[in-house]
Amino acid sequence: MLSHIREDIQCVFERDPAARSVWEVITCYPGFHALQMHRFSHMLWKLQLRWLARFSSHIARFLTGIEIHPGATIGRRVFIDHGMGVVIGETAEIGDGCTLYHGVTLGGVSWNKGKRHPTLGRNVVVGAGAKILGPFIVGEGAKVGSNSVVVKAVPAGATVVGIPARIVEAGPGHADVGRMAFDAYAVTADIDDPLNKVLLALGTRTEDIDGRLAEILARLEGLENSSNAADLRRKAG
Repeated sequence: MLSHIREDIQCVFERDPAARSVWEVITCYPGFHALQMHRFSHMLWKLQLRWLARFSSHIARFLTGIEIHPGATIGRRVFIDHGMGVVIGETAEIGDGCTLYHGVTLGGVSWNKGKRHPTLGRNVVVGAGAKILGPFIVGEGAKVGSNSVVVKAVPAGATVVGIPARIVEAGPGHADVGRMAFDAYAVTADIDDPLNKVLLALGTRTEDIDGRLAEILARLEGLENSSNAADLRRKAG
């Protein structure tokens, strides 16, 4: 238990440059508090003390603004930054080293019993406001852009953005099991929405076609002028 707490404190320093001291992390980071309280609630859940587990998680939600169902499985070195509005469903699974920002939802799209929430592989980054909905896997090392809505599996190492989320940066054949390259809010400055890229490509293509049409018209006019000049010469002769 103490080793988990030390890891949780260390991962805050690794991923949040605003963290200044251990005391600040212990007293002022709701994501840290929510994870510690979830471990207790999850233990009660596994002991079949279901109401007590739910009540414990309810208190954690009241204190932190982060709602984690006691049945959810959360790995080690997980960091919830800011945290307000995060919702993690009962059958959600979060791998080691993941980072979640505020407003993230790991939700379901079915009222059926059984697995209905997503599974995040190791070192996944989920940007602020993103919604991951359904019982599929987000691969190891993947990144989900802010405010994206993910409704199908994401390959390992890929970056997805948009509504519905689309792959804008494909990962390697396998994810790096080392520490991820951290990008604030899960996207880099040079990543654009896929629809914008398509529109820009279409615009460029249209400009090319317009240029070629103008060239064809100019050549036709030249041929027409040459033909008229030849006719004039024949009549003059």
